This record gives sequence, structure tokens and C-alpha cells, in this order.
Amino acid sequence: MAIVALALGGFGIGVTEFVTMGLLPNIAQDLLPAQYAADPSAANASAGYLVSAYALGVVIGAPTIAALAARWPRKRLLIALVAVFVVGNLLSAVLPSFGLVLAARFFSALPHGAYFGIASLVAASLMGPDKRARGVAFVLGGLTIANVVGVPFGTYLGQTFGWRSAYLLVAVIFALTLVAIVVAVPFRPGDPTATMRNELSAFTRLQVWLTLALGSIGFGGVFAVYTYVAPVVTDVTGLGEGFVPWVLVVFGIGMTIGNFVSGWLTDRSVKRSLIINIVGLGLSVLAFGLTAQTEVGLVVSVFFVGAFAGSCSPAIQTRLMDVSHNAQSIAAALNHSSLNIGNSLGAFLGGIVIAAGFGYLSPAFVGVGLAALGFVVLSISFAIDRRRRAQTR
Repeated sequence: MAIVALALGGFGIGVTEFVTMGLLPNIAQDLLPAQYAADPSAANASAGYLVSAYALGVVIGAPTIAALAARWPRKRLLIALVAVFVVGNLLSAVLPSFGLVLAARFFSALPHGAYFGIASLVAASLMGPDKRARGVAFVLGGLTIANVVGVPFGTYLGQTFGWRSAYLLVAVIFALTLVAIVVAVPFRPGDPTATMRNELSAFTRLQVWLTLALGSIGFGGVFAVYTYVAPVVTDVTGLGEGFVPWVLVVFGIGMTIGNFVSGWLTDRSVKRSLIINIVGLGLSVLAFGLTAQTEVGLVVSVFFVGAFAGSCSPAIQTRLMDVSHNAQSIAAALNHSSLNIGNSLGAFLGGIVIAAGFGYLSPAFVGVGLAALGFVVLSISFAIDRRRRAQTR
């Protein structure tokens, strides 16, 4: 029940992070009406900055909160983080202007990485050392299931009753999460020996930086594609707006399957899992760019983009825990900082090529390049591991 409560928080995070993509044209039309009337593509690209703002909030909030609150009892910290989610999503739903909503999305994201980091540590401790990646995967499973159920439903709700209703739904989900954590999650102390200096020592380790770079660069390919999936469905594939939630369901099913397969595979070999994930991510994004003009190509490629997106997080999370040594709290949170740098980078670069007139499929080819760079980073990281093992023999 404790893990279910933690996964419910992941479910809420998944909805609030990803529902924006499906509602991007609706938000642009409402908050940027003059720009939308003159150039819908440019307005959609501008609305994509809401995705970047959320991602930057994760990047800043995750290490800051994790380092400052490492000594806090973990249940108390989880409750505080979920309370911020409730307030942030209520503000996203009611503030009147694009600039204010942009600020609310940034604020809503501050607890994102710290929540997943602390929840993953709690889940790993409940599951035991030989099943820690599966414990992480269970918590992240809430996020992936959100893409099967919550994001499509939130998108439908937003298209039907206005985009603000989607964020009200998220606020309700987090209120329920708050109650569930209070009732079901057992007491877990913080680390009484943790200091800001010890936690920040993670940043002195080259392998931590390389693992963060893998997530930041390689994972950017996912969001170069996913941020602009709604206009691809309507303007490129030529399907109606009502088909967008179903494409999101397909993405979510892929994420859910990829997440749990990755948890199993990562418990057996972290390195093998990382290689499979980054190569598969690049190939699936390439397939999207080449085939999304057709209905079958769109659905199949979106499924595989989702599958490899879901499989990346448990593997990168576990790798960070391995290479951070005694800075576990900040390392667990940094996973989501790195992935959301990728989120922000992909959305930003995708918006640039769309605004430049290259079309809604052009971000996919940006994503291929990002995945290729991620593979280079991973290769360097493994080469350093091999050299260090050789030196200790």
C-alpha cells in the first residue's frame, strides 16, 4: 500500500507534466490569441515554453530540495512536496495570463525531482537490495500509467471543458496522494549524517556528470517529438483533434511496458540496459520522423518512442545511485533534473526548427542527433569504468 501511495504521486506528476503537450494548441489559442490568429505554428511553438518552464523548475528544484532536506524524515518531506504540487496546479488552472501561467508551471515543477528521488529511495528500501530497480520502477510506474489513463483523460477533459480543467484534475489527484501518503507510507528517517557538503560532493564525480549528460542530451529526443505531437496528429497525419488522446494512450502504454521491462533488465545489468535504451530511443525517434505521415506509422512509432522513454528512467536512476556513493538523496533526485533538462532542450530545439518553417516532423531529426550524442556520452562513461578497473588489477 505504501508503494501504491507513492506511485499515485507519480501518476499525478505524469499527468501534470505531459497533459500540456496534448493541450498545446488549446492553450496557445486561449492565452496567445493574437499570435495564434496570425500564425498558429508560431503560437504553438511559443506555448511549448510552458513545457520548458516546467522542465527548468524540475532542474532547479531537484538538487536544491534534496540537498537542503536530506536529514528530514522522508515521510514528512514527501507530504510537504505533495502540498506544493496541489498549490502549483491550482495556480496553473486559475491564473489569467500566459506569463503568470508560465511562472505557475515553473513553481509546480520544483518538487518533481525531489519527490521521485525520495519516493524511489523509500520504495527501494521496502523492496530490498536485490530488487531496488524494480522498486524504482514501481514508483515510476505511476508516471507511465498516467500516460495511459490520466494524460488522455486530462486531454479530453481540457478539449471539452477548457484546458484549465485538466490542471484542476491534477490538483485533486495530488490532494488524494497527500491523504494516501499520510495513511499508508511508514516512517523512514532521513540521513542523520547528511550535510549539504556531502550531498553536493556528488557534483565532484565525473561519472555523475556523465550520467546526467546522458539523460539531459539523449532523453531530449523524446521531448523534441512528444511536445509537438498534437499538431503532428492534426496537421501532418491529418486526423481530427479527438484522435490526440488515443495517440497519447499509445505513448503511455509504451512507457508503462518499457518502464517495467527496464526495471527487470536493470536489476540484471545496468550497463546493458542503458545501451539498449539509448540505441532504441534514437531508432524510434527516427522512425517517427520518417513514418508519422501515415496512421499506422504514427501509432507504431509513438508506441516505441514511449517504450524507450519509459525504459530510460529506471536505468539512469540506478546508475546515478551506483556512481554517487554517499550522496544518495541528491543523486536520486538528479535523475529527474537530467531528464527534464532533456525535456526543456528537446522542446526548445523542436520549437526553433518548427518556427523556422521546417514543419512539425523536423524535431524528430533533432531528436535523432540528441540520441546519438547521448550514445557518445555513454561510451565515454563506460570507457572510464574499464580504465579504472584495469588500473586496480
